[in-house]
Amino acid sequence: MLPYKSLIQIDRESSVTLYIQVCNIFISLITNGTLKSSDALPSSRILAELIGVNRNTVKLAYEELMSQGWAESVDRKGIFVLSKLPLIIRTTAPESIKSIKSQIGFEWTNKLGTEIIHSGRSNHKQPIVMDDGFPDVRLAPIDQLMREYRSLSRKFYGKNFLKYGSTMGSENLRIAISSYLSNTRGLTVLPDNIIITKGSQMGIYLAAQLLLNPNDTIAVGNSNFFSADDTFKYAGANLERIPVDCNGMDVDYLEEILKHKKIKVVYIIPHHHCPTGVTMTMERRLKLLHLAKEFRFAIIEDDYDFDFHYDNKPYLPLASIDHNQNVIYIGSISKTFAPALRIGFMVGPAKFIEAAASLRKLIDRQGDTLLEEAFALMFENGEMERHFRKSLKIYKQRRNHFCEILKTDFKDEIEFRTPEGGLAVWANFNERINLIKMSDEASKNGLYIGNGNFYKNEAFSSNGQRMGFASLDENEIEKALGILKKILQ
Repeated sequence: MLPYKSLIQIDRESSVTLYIQVCNIFISLITNGTLKSSDALPSSRILAELIGVNRNTVKLAYEELMSQGWAESVDRKGIFVLSKLPLIIRTTAPESIKSIKSQIGFEWTNKLGTEIIHSGRSNHKQPIVMDDGFPDVRLAPIDQLMREYRSLSRKFYGKNFLKYGSTMGSENLRIAISSYLSNTRGLTVLPDNIIITKGSQMGIYLAAQLLLNPNDTIAVGNSNFFSADDTFKYAGANLERIPVDCNGMDVDYLEEILKHKKIKVVYIIPHHHCPTGVTMTMERRLKLLHLAKEFRFAIIEDDYDFDFHYDNKPYLPLASIDHNQNVIYIGSISKTFAPALRIGFMVGPAKFIEAAASLRKLIDRQGDTLLEEAFALMFENGEMERHFRKSLKIYKQRRNHFCEILKTDFKDEIEFRTPEGGLAVWANFNERINLIKMSDEASKNGLYIGNGNFYKNEAFSSNGQRMGFASLDENEIEKALGILKKILQ
């Protein structure tokens, strides 16, 4: 008989009932070849004594095994592993957990490589997190949103939102966003020109898959949003790096490239460029639109945080002044409300949006219709506008406080420009400062801050790091920068 006393280890603190634990262990012994077809199982009395449980627990475990088709009862003989199970060759125990993870029984392709670079986009155990520019979720009117969500779910017509809906997203939310874009950006579009996405990243992916074929060329900034670069590479495209200065992407440089190379798409972040935070001038925007018409390329305009511009009115998006339908406009509510609530949108010609919906259907039938409807109500009752206005005022105060401390306390360590908008400062650290070591030391002292690797690519290797101020209140800003100053000294 097998050494069941050591093989079957139960956890009395677990939320899983004891008989299910016993059943699951037997299933593991069968599937890994320890128990073979037609092997006899010990009697309920013997097994109960061996593993220290009530006999009824073993009987329930055996009944569960038989109900799932792993075992069978033979009259006057006992319980046996099912005789019809295929022969399973027992595998030798791996030397370590690491070797288990490395054993893959099928071929697959990883086009993105294996390195995972973090930029403050996940939970951290440190008391203070200086992310790379996220909203303060404590300011978001979550209670009002959940109230609308619950209210909809209780109404008789709200039950319809639990059924399959449009892959393009809630019509009510598309109508609300259409009105919102018109009022805030002068962008006049119909609901059929809008698809609701799970954040701006889904919009970037859908646009890339529709616009790019293998070996097509897409122009991007020499510094650029890392995840967008990966998305374009995954589509098989070649990246043409264009310099980005204090006035945004260098369109004159792009023009020279266009004279001898076919560019299929240009990806830009004209407001609060990621990572540097610069804003593209209106002169360059108009010239880019002229080049798009002349050279017949598409523009993916990533306008992820248009709503947060502090010192003056933001420039109109390219999509608002494009008269040739060359611009695919991508926006995000996640970046302005709460990152975990994945709501974004993509705007484009109706046929393009229809194609995007068909593609989206292959990987994600639809979004959370009930949540989208709740957001639609938040737009309609003015709650979203109140949230944006309130947040804008608070974030501006935090930006000013943050930048004032950087100017006075870090003048020898950090060079930066006070950003006109956005939720982060692009900080160029003194070359003597090792950002990886700085990040590690900060972690030991209770502060999470990135190490700059997220922003580097083959054309951009600045000793820089985005320093998010929006998600920290003024006391937290002082504590975070106090820890950083101590480390750098």
